[in-house]
Amino acid sequence: GLVGRGGAAFPTGRKWAAVAAQAATPHHLVCNADESEPGTFKDRVLIEGDPFALLESMTIAAWATRCERGWVYLRGEYPRAEATLRAAIDEARAAGWLGPRIGAAGQAFDVEIVRGGGAYICGEETAIFNSIEGHRGEPRNKPPFPVEVGLFGKPTVVNNVETLANVIPIILEGGANAATIGTEQSAGTRLFCISGHVARPGVYEVPMGTTLGDLLQLAGGATGTLQCMLLGGAAGAFVRPDEMSLKLTHEDTRAAGVTLGSGVVVAFDSTVSMPDVLLRIAQFFRDESCGQCVPRSEE
Repeated sequence: GLVGRGGAAFPTGRKWAAVAAQAATPHHLVCNADESEPGTFKDRVLIEGDPFALLESMTIAAWATRCERGWVYLRGEYPRAEATLRAAIDEARAAGWLGPRIGAAGQAFDVEIVRGGGAYICGEETAIFNSIEGHRGEPRNKPPFPVEVGLFGKPTVVNNVETLANVIPIILEGGANAATIGTEQSAGTRLFCISGHVARPGVYEVPMGTTLGDLLQLAGGATGTLQCMLLGGAAGAFVRPDEMSLKLTHEDTRAAGVTLGSGVVVAFDSTVSMPDVLLRIAQFFRDESCGQCVPRSEE
C-alpha cells in the first residue's frame, strides 16, 4: 500500500514492477531529495538523522528492480545533509554494502550524490534526468515514461526520500502488519512539515487519517487567532479554521478539493495579509516555474 510521499502519491510497487520488467539495461534508481517545495524540510531531517536508512532502502529498491546505479539528487542548499550522506556512502562501501558486489546478493549497486541546480522545476522527475545528464533542468515529453526511458535513456525508478524510508518498516514488519497503520487507501504514517504561526514548528510523523486539528495541536497550536492553513505547499490549497476535522488521507483531502502534496502545513494567524501571501506565491511561480513546465522541442 505504499504510495509516493513526494506529492504525486503514485503506487510504489507498481513503479518498481514496471522497471524490473524492462529488458533494456542498465536500470537506474534516482532518489529525489531536491525538496524545493516551499515549506518542505522533512527529507533533510531524514538524511541528516539517519543516512544509512536511506542507503539501505535504496539498496533494497535496487535489488528489487535490478538497478545497478543509484543517484541522490540532493538540494544544493543542504551542505550538512550532503556531508552526512557522503560519509555514510563511504562507510557503506568500505563494509561491502555498496560497490561491485552487494552482500550475499552478488548484485552490483553504488550510489552517487548529485547536487541540485537550485531550480524549483528540477523537482519534476524528467527535469532531474536532464540536470544529472548535464543539460538544462527542464521537463521532457511523456511518453515515453521514466520506467521505460529515463536517466541516460534507460529504465529508471524515481522515489522521494520519505517514500524510500518507508521501505524498511515494510520489510521488517511485513506488508500486512505495516498496512494496519493508517487507512485502507492511505496506508502507513506520513511526515508533515509544520511552520508559520505555531508554537513548535518542525517535522511530525503521524498515522495517515490523523486530523489537521490534531496535527496542529501536536505543534502546540496556533500562536494567535488562526486565519487559515496552507496544505500541500505553494501549489496546494488553503484550509479554513472550521475545517480542522479534515482527515489527512489521500481520499479525504481529494474529496475536500485539497492535497497532501509533499507534506507542507503552514499556519497563518490574523495578523497576516492573505492577498500579500497570494501575491508572493504568484511571484514564486513566476520566477521558478513560468514557461518551464511545458517541455520544449529538441530543436
